[in-house]
Amino acid sequence: MTMTLKKIVDALNLVVRTGETLLDRPVRGGYAGDLLSDVLAHARPGSVWITLQTHTNIVAVASAKELCGIIIVNGRTPDEETLRKAEEEQIPIMISSLSTYDVVCRLCELGVKNDARI
Repeated sequence: MTMTLKKIVDALNLVVRTGETLLDRPVRGGYAGDLLSDVLAHARPGSVWITLQTHTNIVAVASAKELCGIIIVNGRTPDEETLRKAEEEQIPIMISSLSTYDVVCRLCELGVKNDARI
């Protein structure tokens, strides 16, 4: 069974801020990190990115790496400019009240793998 963003949204009760129509995207892996250069160097296309960052540069990184979406943790909310840019670039942004650790644990339980080791 293919994991999709929609299945993750439902399982983790995420709030979808952008890309509501893009949630059928397959999730090929996951990557957690807050250092943008690390994500650029190691995340793989098709991964969902877990971060606490909320500024517009997250959209540029997700777009450059062809990530399927971004989960922002700790209930943080991106500003309107970040959301606008994400809509333009067709990057789903989802919000979780959980910590990075808890989101990663839940994704592992759902079968999402650490894509850096694939």
